[in-house]
Amino acid sequence: MSLLTDIAFISALQQDEVLLGMLQAGDVYNTSIALPDENLDNAPLPYIIVSYDGMVNDQQTKDDLEGPTDTVDVTIEIAAKTRRDLGIIAARVRKTVHDFFSEKWNGTIDDDLAELIPDDYQLTASGVQYDSLKPCYWQTLGYQCDTKNDNYGSD
Repeated sequence: MSLLTDIAFISALQQDEVLLGMLQAGDVYNTSIALPDENLDNAPLPYIIVSYDGMVNDQQTKDDLEGPTDTVDVTIEIAAKTRRDLGIIAARVRKTVHDFFSEKWNGTIDDDLAELIPDDYQLTASGVQYDSLKPCYWQTLGYQCDTKNDNYGSD
């Protein structure tokens, strides 16, 4: 279900109790941090935000309205007080996603969640940046995911 791919990433991160213990909120955010505007620059550090950044369908022929696969973009923004903390959390996020998705590919994840996990992905990472207003270091991990088109072949 390509339109819910971000939920698979959130599920992966939420099952890692060590990772959640590193985060001020003890959880990951989906799309944004729900804070009043006046508090937005004061979000408690460190934090992780998982965002669904759109998708493109792979239309295989001009006769197909839609093809069988979608390419979905998911980003994970990580912010922390120190550069070292950022690196440690980012590495943990990367490993957690990889290990969790590998469980699906090995057949050990329940079917409802397994259908949300991409068939494959490519990982990118942005450069590390510093926000002097917060202040914090931050980086995004980008996942370009190959998924099945939910509507392909449906009546």
